[in-house]
Amino acid sequence: MMHPAAATSGDAVLSLHGVSAGYADRTVLRALSLALQVGEMVALLGRNGAGKSTLIRLMSGVLAPWQGEVQLRGAPLAGQSRRRIARHIAVVPQELQIPFAFSVREVVAMGRTAHTAFLGGETARDRQIVERALAQLDLTSLAERAFNSLSGGERQRAVLAMALAQEPDILLLDEPTVHLDLSHQVAALRVLRALNASQGLTVLAAIHDLNLAALLFDRLIMLHEGRVVADGPPATVLTAPTIHAVYDAEVAIQAHPTTGVPQVMLLP
Repeated sequence: MMHPAAATSGDAVLSLHGVSAGYADRTVLRALSLALQVGEMVALLGRNGAGKSTLIRLMSGVLAPWQGEVQLRGAPLAGQSRRRIARHIAVVPQELQIPFAFSVREVVAMGRTAHTAFLGGETARDRQIVERALAQLDLTSLAERAFNSLSGGERQRAVLAMALAQEPDILLLDEPTVHLDLSHQVAALRVLRALNASQGLTVLAAIHDLNLAALLFDRLIMLHEGRVVADGPPATVLTAPTIHAVYDAEVAIQAHPTTGVPQVMLLP
């Protein structure tokens, strides 16, 4: 569940203020303002091209806005060192290319980079954190395998483990379940919920599956053509009119039989 502190604007850990951004001569996000609060679980929804990946790149500092400002704990993100940002924000991209034959354990250990001294060696605590991340994502048995020999789903779990080894305050995920089978989708997101509950980890994940988002996230943000068209709990975002406007699809909404959250069904 969302932490009580998440309801107050003063607890914003990452925020956008009137941000517009894009690539070359193509505007993707338009005058966008939103804030992630401490300990929120937020799913980012919308069609392909709506701006989900661009928003994640902005929030991680990889992409600079054309207008407006991104803030990390109330201070401008621009100008902060990559090392400082990495101590607070971890990113799980859709794909991560590893050019050399690193093992899964070595890839996960890369998440400790922001916490190690320059030319410093791995500490016992670093090793403990890496082993914990491997276990959390069911990767211990694959730890000595070459990362590039893994299936797409296994690689995605390894990248998520690397992000968890980073020990961030904020985790940004771009389609984290795209290569995972159903059981691993649920397992990975449950790990995030557990960390959210136990450590107050703030999570923003771009998700395509509306029903999975409603089941496992407390707040949904719906993007359409670079703007936020709905933002709130699942019951206020996943409505038939909103889904029709964004996805051009006719749907019926029913309550989940055990949780009561809305579930979306396509109409023939």
